[in-house]
Amino acid sequence: MKLTMQTIQVFDPAMCCSTGVCGPDVDPKLVQFAADLDWLKAQDVIVQRHTLSQNPAAFVENEAVKSALAEKGEAALPLMLVNGRLAATGRYPDRSELAAWFKVKATATPAPAKSSCCCGGSC
Repeated sequence: MKLTMQTIQVFDPAMCCSTGVCGPDVDPKLVQFAADLDWLKAQDVIVQRHTLSQNPAAFVENEAVKSALAEKGEAALPLMLVNGRLAATGRYPDRSELAAWFKVKATATPAPAKSSCCCGGSC
């Protein structure tokens, strides 16, 4: 029996870097979400992240994303596709929700650490 790889595709609004975890005023939700995505990777989930400012072609090439943007505009972002299906729009899910999507046990969510700028100070 062949195991199917599970995938989450994250379509972020425009940010200064690929995770939004940079600059002087980092949103703690983005720090936590980045940690949760790292946790998902450790659960053998393929994580693909696209930022509107850095990879606009990914938004245009995906029909589900294109439709959500046509209907809701940028309020649809962030948008999550789980195994190719629309799972959430307009918000970042927490670890327990991510775990439920992939049927894995959620481990305790560590407190987000302060992050240094990922953009080499150019944010």
